[in-house]
Amino acid sequence: MNSYKILVIEDEKNICNFMKMIFETNDYQVIFAQNGKNGLTMFFSHNPDLVILDLGLPDMDGVDVIRKIRAKNDTPIVVLSARTDESDKVEALDLGANDYVTKPFGTAELLARVRATLRNSRFQGTGKSVRESFSLYDMEIEYDARRVSIAGEEIKLTQTEYNIVQLLALHAGKVLTYAEIIKKVWGYSDYGSVKKLQVNMANIRKKFGEKPGEYKYILNELGVGYRMNDV
Repeated sequence: MNSYKILVIEDEKNICNFMKMIFETNDYQVIFAQNGKNGLTMFFSHNPDLVILDLGLPDMDGVDVIRKIRAKNDTPIVVLSARTDESDKVEALDLGANDYVTKPFGTAELLARVRATLRNSRFQGTGKSVRESFSLYDMEIEYDARRVSIAGEEIKLTQTEYNIVQLLALHAGKVLTYAEIIKKVWGYSDYGSVKKLQVNMANIRKKFGEKPGEYKYILNELGVGYRMNDV
């Protein structure tokens, strides 16, 4: 049995039954709660490795569940919701959700997002498992040397471009919102700086040799932010 325990906070029984089959077939332990209050109780009593959270719960909004969990705990949270507005995604991610999957969802995509989130969470916070390097396809990032190479050839990035790439790589598999990236790279929050971020990202993609519309390394969540691929 997989050592990972997943708490699913979801009120739709057919989705719960479907996810029970998905996760148990793939050797995850899975427990369920049908509303926010019970979900929070189960979270603090069962200490799961990951939470899958619906935003449209019968007793409270899912964003309030995120707030209550994040006030005391950094356990990864994957939002699974029918809400598709960019503002809902941005709010959930800015409050601390690690990822956002919209309904309807594919089995392969959900499992991939869960695997990526669990992998990423192992490298956050403790300082004991900090990555010295990051590899993705033919790209390698050496953090100590602040060097990025593709197919063995060093890519010449500006300091800002490197900081963006490093930030995304350190959180590979997680969507980082525009505001979060801007605050961590430039040190302030200014939504007007999204254009500056987009210009830097266009330069990064060009240096990486990516063609327009090709997202081999860094994925674009339109209107929300960016995600470093994590295969």
